[in-house]
Amino acid sequence: MEVLEQINQWINDHPVSSNIIKYIVWAVFILLTIAFLRRFLRKKLPDTRIRYRSQKGVEFFGYVLLIIITISFFTGSIKDFALAIGLLTAGITITLQELILSVAGSFYIFFVGVYKPGDRIEINNIKGDVIDIDSIYTTMMEIGEWVSSDNYSGRIVKLSNAFVFKGPVYNYSKDFPFVWDEFNIPIRYESDIELAKTIVVKAASETLSEYVSKSISEWKQVVNKYYIENAQVEPTLAITMTDNWVQFNLRYIVDYKKRRYTKHVLNELIGKEIQKTDGKVQLASTTVEIVRIPNINIEKE
Repeated sequence: MEVLEQINQWINDHPVSSNIIKYIVWAVFILLTIAFLRRFLRKKLPDTRIRYRSQKGVEFFGYVLLIIITISFFTGSIKDFALAIGLLTAGITITLQELILSVAGSFYIFFVGVYKPGDRIEINNIKGDVIDIDSIYTTMMEIGEWVSSDNYSGRIVKLSNAFVFKGPVYNYSKDFPFVWDEFNIPIRYESDIELAKTIVVKAASETLSEYVSKSISEWKQVVNKYYIENAQVEPTLAITMTDNWVQFNLRYIVDYKKRRYTKHVLNELIGKEIQKTDGKVQLASTTVEIVRIPNINIEKE
């Protein structure tokens, strides 16, 4: 009893310190509860997507509750206003600026929907697939660097959420999960140009029909949502006369995750069809024309 009386007496004599201790106890309790619930959900929920969203929901509401308690303690319970200002000022220091900006970035990403797990984005000159978003970092599976096209490099990148405020965020999959791609085909001038056009257009139409049909409805939604003109999603072929060959430029729409594979299929199919023409259509390569051969005088002694 004497111990309890001493504690109560100390609390009455030091209200500011006792409130700070209460706040620390509540903060630790909330953080431990978040960690416990995340671990519990990780073990009990078999579905990956539901488990991930549940864990993020627990984390989000836990931090919101912590913020509410913090505001309550530092505005209503602590009588010494100067101390409250000092604590807030100490928290907003140069060393915590990046952390605070990262936490703010996580709320911005969540509420605005800049990107979500599963999206392919490019931010701060780093391109990859988003595999996790927490209160401070965005985790990405990197694409590119020393490997060509859109292949994974094998590196997992953790990027501060603060970067959403520092530069553009390129999202390859939000609203419209397709991208335009193109490649050039050099055809010799002696070839049957009309036959070559037929081969390229037919190969593109057959290979890309699925992407075209799906992208039409998706693109209509983009046009209705944003101030943007309608665009042609069907494959298009443009022909350019160069010094060495007739250049066929094939432009088409494709799933953002299948750009490399689709280009491979198109090149292989077009190459096989050109071989079946028995020389009527020939691929070109760089040629050099010798206009004049200089005279060489050789004197025999």
